[in-house]
Amino acid sequence: MFTKKNLTMLLTLVMVASMLLSACGPTPAPQVIEKTVVVTQEVIKTVEVTKEVEVEVLVTPEPVKVDRKGAWLDTVIFVEEPSTDAAITRLEVGEIDVFAYSVSNPETAAKVEESPNLDAYSASGSYNELTFNPAGPELENGTLNPFGAPAIREAMNWLIDRNYLVQEIFGGMAIPRWTAFNIASTDYARLADVNRAIELKYAYNKEKAQEVIGAEMEKLGATLVDGKWQYNGAPVSLSVLIRVEDERRDIGDYVANQLEDIGFTVVRDYKTSAEASPLWMRGDPAEGLWNVYTGGWVTTVVPRNLADNFLFFYTNQGLGVPLWQAYVNDPEFYELSEKLAYADYKNVEERNTMLARALELSMLDSVRIWLVDEKSITPKRNEVKVASDLYGGVSGSWLWAQTLQREGEIGGSMTIAMPSILTEPWNAIAGTNWIYDMMLIRGTGENAYMYDPFTGLILPQRLERAEIFIEEGLPVGKTLDWVDLQFVPSIEVPADAWADWDAETQRFLTVGEVYTETQTVARKSVVYYPADMFSTVKWHDGSNLSVGDFVMGMILTFDRAKEASPVYDASAVPTFDGFMSAFKGVKIISEDPLIIETYSDSYNLDAELSISDWWPYYAQGEGAWHALTLGLMADAAGEATFSADKADELEVEWLSFIAGPTIEIMKTHLDELVASGELPYAPTMSEYVDTAEVQARYANLAEWFRKRGHFWVGTGPFYLERAFPVEGTVILKRFLDYPDMADKWLRFSEAPIAVVELDGPGRVTIGSAETYDVYVTFNDEPYATADLDNVKFLVLNAKGEVAHVGQATAVEDGLWKIELAAEVTGKLEAGSNQLEVVVVSKRVALPSTDALTFVTAQ
Repeated sequence: MFTKKNLTMLLTLVMVASMLLSACGPTPAPQVIEKTVVVTQEVIKTVEVTKEVEVEVLVTPEPVKVDRKGAWLDTVIFVEEPSTDAAITRLEVGEIDVFAYSVSNPETAAKVEESPNLDAYSASGSYNELTFNPAGPELENGTLNPFGAPAIREAMNWLIDRNYLVQEIFGGMAIPRWTAFNIASTDYARLADVNRAIELKYAYNKEKAQEVIGAEMEKLGATLVDGKWQYNGAPVSLSVLIRVEDERRDIGDYVANQLEDIGFTVVRDYKTSAEASPLWMRGDPAEGLWNVYTGGWVTTVVPRNLADNFLFFYTNQGLGVPLWQAYVNDPEFYELSEKLAYADYKNVEERNTMLARALELSMLDSVRIWLVDEKSITPKRNEVKVASDLYGGVSGSWLWAQTLQREGEIGGSMTIAMPSILTEPWNAIAGTNWIYDMMLIRGTGENAYMYDPFTGLILPQRLERAEIFIEEGLPVGKTLDWVDLQFVPSIEVPADAWADWDAETQRFLTVGEVYTETQTVARKSVVYYPADMFSTVKWHDGSNLSVGDFVMGMILTFDRAKEASPVYDASAVPTFDGFMSAFKGVKIISEDPLIIETYSDSYNLDAELSISDWWPYYAQGEGAWHALTLGLMADAAGEATFSADKADELEVEWLSFIAGPTIEIMKTHLDELVASGELPYAPTMSEYVDTAEVQARYANLAEWFRKRGHFWVGTGPFYLERAFPVEGTVILKRFLDYPDMADKWLRFSEAPIAVVELDGPGRVTIGSAETYDVYVTFNDEPYATADLDNVKFLVLNAKGEVAHVGQATAVEDGLWKIELAAEVTGKLEAGSNQLEVVVVSKRVALPSTDALTFVTAQ
């Protein structure tokens, strides 16, 4: 998958579940680091009193002082365990402590619920889809790939019974899904009527699917002979690449059955993630090694904005791998996807109109079709505590490394199992994107900010504060105090800001050099880093963080997409072009303390998410300038490359900084650097990195390699001690120089998810007004009205169509009213209707829902 115990509280999201922007509602973000942990367990103590009567007295322990920096644990061992059943058994006997995987099997959930030793965290960020090979329709070998035709891909939506998948395969622990929007998301809620219309249009209809696919097959030159499709006298054979670790095995078999039923010959190719990846991710689609893949994804952060999903999942700007680079889109859809990703709109209404059109066009494209959103759990032992993300669970949480602990203990070791370990090569620029790898990568690195696991907003980690200037009239708001939001009439880009990069001279080009006229933008971001950052934050090899790490990140934003660069990579160009469509300039205002201004036409609806921090965290991990230099030298020499796409093109190794043949290649270059003291991109980097830093960095890295045999260095709370790809084991150890106190992020415990109950009449007279009550609570207490962002309701008529959308009215804390006016009920026909309500809190991103059925009659 590419990111306390009452399991009956698993989110009962209905089709209209949403997570309105406050869907990532605010959670206070105090910047003061608390040094004290208050132990909240109450201890029962028996004492003797007069008449020798024993009574129980509740004694609250004294606060426990925590004098520890970095991680709570000393060691975390990751092991591979592909079987969920085996993982539960190993949890029971204490052989492992966490099974860091999104489990959606009802039998497994029941076992965890019944066990006195286990519990689980719930999450909503895992989802399944079918990925199609878009090549052809006629492939290089002369065979026919039906999914090269968009109309056939679209028709697959009718062939799949999503409700069957939910009930028969997931046992109810999933929700049917049709579009690029997670059901429990803000954008789904904003466009609930559009999404519902799509769901109705593409509802299961096997006969229609067969009719449309049959007509398209005939257009492609195929013929139906004795119930089987043939092309050029041979059967049309489809290879369905089926993942075996979870429910996707059953999904794959179901899809194969459906395809066989309508005349295709199907080969079921069962594979693990590591076995499948070289085919669907890295293989050339035109070679026809597969036709359908049972995909799975995890959104690791509560999503406040899904407008970029179209660009990522449907276009060549998504990933630098052969499959994505083969995507060819309708020009309108491509342009719309890019505009949505880079916020090329003036208001929410325009954005909603664009999203609605993109949803429609995405269904016509359908390079992948969405199946279900899982209601999953992460099983663990009772004593394990960690900040789990409401979407990403434990494996997706950006705070897992800072908060993982065994309750009541400091130090020690834990063992975490995952279905796959070291699935693809680790490199920060364009390495693995698998959730199994990314959990470990996040634990060894960090960003300038942390994602709030309940709201999806960002909280300052290394940042001190930020200012956001927005052009007046644009739809941007803020929630947290550490960000200052200001609206201004105009934002002018200074002439001396860096606007582009000359790969030949290895120098930045200024705005004054690139543009002949004064440039203005929609957004200006100013980030302020602490004065002591370069002395307190260290890379794992002992090198101090420096401004050179930030400048290297700026250079690599441009260089790999420039044809004149020795490390040019064609797969980096589409993403770079999208970035440049909005970017206008960056300027380092102060080096120490570090202050950076960024100018762009791209913005987010949240000011907090409109920050450009330039921290050296790349697409797939954190990277120190001196460690990345080894990979740059290997790439320039044509020995290995950062991206899978370029590696396949040149038939060389995909760079891994932790294991495999590229380690020796980079070791050779490190020896050269130690001897020469060469600085990458010297014409620019030499202005920010002196000779002493160059010598110290290379010496530190050489000693690091001597001790640990790899080049993966970050600044996170754990460092990579050793990776064992063959054995499927990774060992992380606590980084002693991590600057933060261990209890910094412990405030994230139980998420205040609202419980909703809808009450009202079950029979309504057509043309008469009716009122319904909406009760909203948390821990059996009324949910404060001020903490709720939105209470929205939908009326579905007897045909299942959206007949009305409205807003409930607040009565008092914990109570809202829904008024169905006479004109609303007057439009309903006699029959069974449904009223659905979605409650969105400011304190958590996950919406809460309820529904009831009412009958209309004259």
